[in-house]
Amino acid sequence: MGTTLPPADTSADPAATADRLFESLIAAFDVLSVLVGDRMGWYRSLADSGPATSAQLAQRTGTQERYAREWLEQQAVTGLLHAAPAASAEDRVFTLPAGTAEAVTDEHSLAFLAPSARLFGACATALPLLLDAYRSGGGVSWRQFGDDARQGQAAGNRPWYERRLAGALAEVADLDLLLARPGARILEVGSGGGWASIALARAYPGASVRGVDIDADSVAMAARHVADAGLTARVQFTHGDAADLTAGGHDIAFAFECVHDMPRPVEVLAAARRALVPGGPLIVMDEAVAEAFGGDAGQVERLMYGFSLFMCLPDGLSVSPSVGTGAVMRPERLRAHALAAGFRDVEILPIEGFSLFRFYRLT
Repeated sequence: MGTTLPPADTSADPAATADRLFESLIAAFDVLSVLVGDRMGWYRSLADSGPATSAQLAQRTGTQERYAREWLEQQAVTGLLHAAPAASAEDRVFTLPAGTAEAVTDEHSLAFLAPSARLFGACATALPLLLDAYRSGGGVSWRQFGDDARQGQAAGNRPWYERRLAGALAEVADLDLLLARPGARILEVGSGGGWASIALARAYPGASVRGVDIDADSVAMAARHVADAGLTARVQFTHGDAADLTAGGHDIAFAFECVHDMPRPVEVLAAARRALVPGGPLIVMDEAVAEAFGGDAGQVERLMYGFSLFMCLPDGLSVSPSVGTGAVMRPERLRAHALAAGFRDVEILPIEGFSLFRFYRLT
């Protein structure tokens, strides 16, 4: 997903800076247009029912033709749709290429990026709240970001959990053996939409999984997903603050892409440690940012600073007191949290190429 090439140095050239910002402006509109196509059902209609004129697309989806036409033309000029030659704009037929279709409609594909547009839209919707927080302090909670954020994060990570999580964990032999033990009890802290818990239950049919999340709507969403998967006998979700976990005899615990959001990560990590059997590991998956700050950061770093500024840090600061970690949680920051929580060591696991994430084992 992207290269690690540094951005061009535009510091001494205002024209180069303007060019870069101009391209970024176009890209921002592209992302918002993907959100529109996703939410209006336009991509889905083109994928399921085939090519269409603007009138046909509007009729299929119960939307307005003039807006559908403008969106179709915008998508064509930006290269996401193909437009056939026509005598008039109303007669022009638009086709969704296979590559675009997979990236914007296939919820099981590792290339599925439409959920990222939903996250972008959630940030845009919350912008007045964010500006107020930047001025006066405080933050913007996950609940305030709304369903686009909640559903976007869950849907964006789902393909990786479904298709790669079991294989990634199998690369670490002792973890795989622990998880495969009959009767293994798994805890997931910050379970969100539940897709990681579901993937763990499917990969290890002898195990039971308990998920806990502080967002009630996420817990309800996860419960629907696990019911649809037919796994309610082995996967259960609880609404609550993970910092309040008590000793529970779990063999292993996971925290997928959530520690950096926590206002009190030390308390949550300490509670997870208490919920484990003696010697049981906590596996943390979080953003694969650089080990140290630097101006020559690659695309992952730039993306995570964006998410941090507009979503993760405000969410973390929406509760007081808060350590204010943010999405750019470097390995040493996690190590400090873990040691303060009573863990002895933090190890980076040899799992490579799992989206934009790094895996840690806390022991």
